[in-house]
Amino acid sequence: MSIEVADISKNYGNQKALNEVSFSIRKGEVVGFLGPNGAGKSTLMKILTTYISADAGEARVNGFDVVSGKKEVQKSIGYLPEHNPLYLDMYVREYLDFSASVYRSAGKKTDKERIAEVIQLTGLAPEAHKKIGQLSKGYRQRTGLAAAMLHDPEVLILDEPTTGLDPNQLVEVRALIRNMGKEKTVLLSTHIMQEVEAICDRVIIINHGEIVADKKLESLREASEQVIEVEFDYRVEPILLENLPHIRSVTNIYDFVYELRFHTSVDMRPAVFDFAHDNGLKTLQLHRKNRNLESLFRELTQA
Repeated sequence: MSIEVADISKNYGNQKALNEVSFSIRKGEVVGFLGPNGAGKSTLMKILTTYISADAGEARVNGFDVVSGKKEVQKSIGYLPEHNPLYLDMYVREYLDFSASVYRSAGKKTDKERIAEVIQLTGLAPEAHKKIGQLSKGYRQRTGLAAAMLHDPEVLILDEPTTGLDPNQLVEVRALIRNMGKEKTVLLSTHIMQEVEAICDRVIIINHGEIVADKKLESLREASEQVIEVEFDYRVEPILLENLPHIRSVTNIYDFVYELRFHTSVDMRPAVFDFAHDNGLKTLQLHRKNRNLESLFRELTQA
């Protein structure tokens, strides 16, 4: 496993930031790490990047313990923090050369060769001759990603990597992260649900310091609740619809249109159609609404 977290707990005084958090991430996975503000995301990422220590539990990155193997963990990680720390007066190549001299771990390639490689990988070539302060937000993010990739780390930890990007930049940076995830492990923290749906294979949701969901994105979408919207040709008393099997709630949206929530993964559209037929109703429209990640996130983190 590229990342292993076992029963990690962390307290800040009387506040419990993390409560026995456990999960593991394999190489080649792109995982979205989600949670409301104060849920414990940043605390766990700081533990994984060795900035702070846990009060209890263990964590390993690329096989190295974050406490006893701190330096090896740091070598294994490429980290892009939310507020991308860049030297704005430096030229792009100059900054990357400086970063490479800090890492001193470009492998068999020279620093110059590796810098040229990451410039191509991140699409920085058209702007590489400029000072960082002259770059757009998108190209600054690319520069931060390039610096994080310089030492060819096995694990990338990215905190809000697309904040402030315009729609075109979003598409480009998302594609870049997705491509990097083919060979590396990527742990991505973001508040943008569309980001996760566009990039990630799997999602981990944390709330009040505890994991409330850890699933493949597809299986999370196909959770045990489904929503069906139906329009009849006549008003129906909700109490009648509540007799449907597995029904969780009935909402009269407007006129003769109803939203039905079922607590089952079985497609309930045939049952709704049969209900209409048995009660002499005509079904004017009937469709199953896709549950997006945003609605699932709200359900799991409202408490």
